[in-house]
Amino acid sequence: MDRPLERPKWRRPRALIGLAAAGGLAVVVALGIALAVGARASLRAPAASLTIEPAQPGVFHDFVALRAKVVPKDIVYLDALEGGQVEQVLAQAGDEVRAGQPLVRFRNTELELEVLDREGRLAESITQLQAYEKQLEDARVANEKAAAQIDYDITRLSRDANRYDVLNAKGFIPRQQYYATHDELDHNLRLQPLQSSINREEEVLRRRQLPQIKAELSNLQQSLGVARSKLDNLVLRAPVAGKLADMHLDVGEIKNRGERLGQIVPATGYKLEARVDEFYLDRVHPGEAGQVEVDGRELPVRVIRVDPQVKDATFLAELGFTGPMPGDVTSGEALDGRLTLGGDHQALILPAGPFLERSGGDWAMVLDGSGRKALKRRIRIGRRNAEQVEVLSGLKPGERVITSDYTGYDKIDQVIITH
Repeated sequence: MDRPLERPKWRRPRALIGLAAAGGLAVVVALGIALAVGARASLRAPAASLTIEPAQPGVFHDFVALRAKVVPKDIVYLDALEGGQVEQVLAQAGDEVRAGQPLVRFRNTELELEVLDREGRLAESITQLQAYEKQLEDARVANEKAAAQIDYDITRLSRDANRYDVLNAKGFIPRQQYYATHDELDHNLRLQPLQSSINREEEVLRRRQLPQIKAELSNLQQSLGVARSKLDNLVLRAPVAGKLADMHLDVGEIKNRGERLGQIVPATGYKLEARVDEFYLDRVHPGEAGQVEVDGRELPVRVIRVDPQVKDATFLAELGFTGPMPGDVTSGEALDGRLTLGGDHQALILPAGPFLERSGGDWAMVLDGSGRKALKRRIRIGRRNAEQVEVLSGLKPGERVITSDYTGYDKIDQVIITH
């Protein structure tokens, strides 16, 4: 039996329409990808919100601006050596004090009892050592007396024995007295070398022990002095002459040992402290010259110390006046100035601006010929100061650059400038 043949599905009209739609979508996607690859990330910004400066040949002034603070050249800190309760305040902040002048008197009963106990024990040890030293001396004297007595007895008995020998030969002396004298002489002759040996040994021992005893006595005396000085430390005295500062104490308050009480500023003059941008850390060294302005006068200064520790993107430089110390500066006063880092030289100059903080000087937004858009471009800068940037490559004379803040520009390739 005959039956009609079915048309393949891919040849049906609906299937053909689906294939055509899929092909068209693929073309659109491919075109979109191609356009996206060639597109630039843009940002629109009104011209009034931008600062635009040209790069021009000029003289680069190699310096760094300073904002320096006047600080004392020397400061002597006052700490509580023992501490305790403030019993009497003898000087106030702002007073001129002399070296050794009492400033504060403390009361510390516990320390006083401790010192008394230590003094008693040290005094007992000193007494024992002195008694032993006296025993050694007494033994030396006794030994010398014993040796002298033996020598005397031998001399006396030898004389008697010689006389008794003559008398005994003639029968004029009792034999008992004759033998007694000779026996006693023989006894002393035997004692003499023994006593001499004992004296030598004890003298060697005494000579060895005496320096040790004297050294120990000296140490004990020093310890006794230190113990007594602890009580002296209850009175805080000025170590140097100068102006007393930052000391605010009230009678009755408690201060612990080692606690900071104040400071003394000696009359040795002032120095300057300035926080400098970390960009200049490798270029600022002791000996660099500069100047600061004091009441309309420019005074020469010189770097005396550089602290390489970076804090808040800055480091600390200390400077001193190279000439006479100005008499019209006060501690805490702020002075403006500059530090010279090198000589002036010709270069391609771009005015400094906030753009450096974001780009680090590695790239910049450079206006095209129309002036209606700025394109991101790699550049390389050299030295810079508060006003100028030395351009080493990436820019030509006359090209204009956006030098205002680049916040939000990190992923932007061009800025469309609107009017």
